[in-house]
Amino acid sequence: MTVNHKIVFLGESSVGKSSLVIRFVKRKFSPYQEPTIGAAFLSKKLTHNNVHFKLQIWDTAGQERYHSLAPMYYRGSSAAFVIYDVTQKVTFEKSKKWIDELKKLGDPNVQIAFVANKIDLAENQKVSREIGQNFADENGLTFFETSAKTGKNVDKLFLQMLDKLPKNNSKNKKMGSQDSSGSDKETVIALKEEENTSQTSGGCC
Repeated sequence: MTVNHKIVFLGESSVGKSSLVIRFVKRKFSPYQEPTIGAAFLSKKLTHNNVHFKLQIWDTAGQERYHSLAPMYYRGSSAAFVIYDVTQKVTFEKSKKWIDELKKLGDPNVQIAFVANKIDLAENQKVSREIGQNFADENGLTFFETSAKTGKNVDKLFLQMLDKLPKNNSKNKKMGSQDSSGSDKETVIALKEEENTSQTSGGCC
């Protein structure tokens, strides 16, 4: 049996959402990613602790003009990763709003990870680990520090979250049963390889 889970990435523009997803799915890193328009969809199969998983990963745009579209992507998600850039304090402050929105509008059982990205840029760090960890602890979130560039903790981010998610499909929607508009379009996506990607519009960093 394969267990299906929908995962959404949220956060401001240029915090590294797409780079984290691409690092995990494709094992690649590009120093520049085109900004996401709307959202990008990627999927991946993997086996973890003898359980077969199929992940539907939605990488959402961080620009303010696309913010109103985000609920279409995080509704029904098993997990949400809220990303901020440790070198940009404003992205940390705005990530708090994403958390509040998720708790108000998202699935009540969604697992939320609070992710401090770009820790490879330690010399420019503006938000310390302690600040991020304290906020996560106060709000019942799982905290991670990652670097999409070096790959540090990227696998750990996904695998530790999978440990928190159901190991059967009884409480999950059929993978791809609905796209963001509620139609059945995603059911036509066939995964013929271990990794497969498609996008609603470009990629982002």
